[in-house]
Amino acid sequence: MAMKHPRATVFAGAISALAVMTALSAALGWAAPNLISKRYTQFAAIALFFFFGARSLYDAYKSSGGDSDELEEVEKEIQEKEAKQGKEDKKEHGNSLARMAKALLSPIFVEAFVLTFLAEWGDRSQIATIGLAASIDIMGVTLGGILGHSICTGAAVLGGRQLATHIQERTVLLVGGLLFIAFGIHAALTLDSA
Repeated sequence: MAMKHPRATVFAGAISALAVMTALSAALGWAAPNLISKRYTQFAAIALFFFFGARSLYDAYKSSGGDSDELEEVEKEIQEKEAKQGKEDKKEHGNSLARMAKALLSPIFVEAFVLTFLAEWGDRSQIATIGLAASIDIMGVTLGGILGHSICTGAAVLGGRQLATHIQERTVLLVGGLLFIAFGIHAALTLDSA
């Protein structure tokens, strides 16, 4: 979306969705030990970390090592959508508050918010946030999650196309898998004895 629409609006929509998702996930992770034994919650988090790590490593092993066709598919979808909608007038009128309200309620912001929220629902980062919030400080997990998402989303909005052409999907899967395994090991080693 950031290739064809104002980057600030796309970033605001995406990061707003990720911040809401992170806060909801952290709250669920904080509440889970109150509903289920903290020990069982920690075991579930450890199992999920190892599962997602193994899954990512398996996906990296199975990937061809070449570039993903996803970038081309997304570019094609954007071009088709833009051809249907036609070009819109990008001139802004009014004061800065009115421009900000218009940007936050614009179809581009709403689309970026909804697409990001739905795409991230049940994703590995959400499960990891729930697991981390169940075992360590909820505020640290929430703020760290939002900061991490901000950095990744900012990089995607500013240079996603360049990053996609320089970093192979296989490398991302491999590093992600190793990090999930490391999180699982850390969670297992710091398991509460309660």
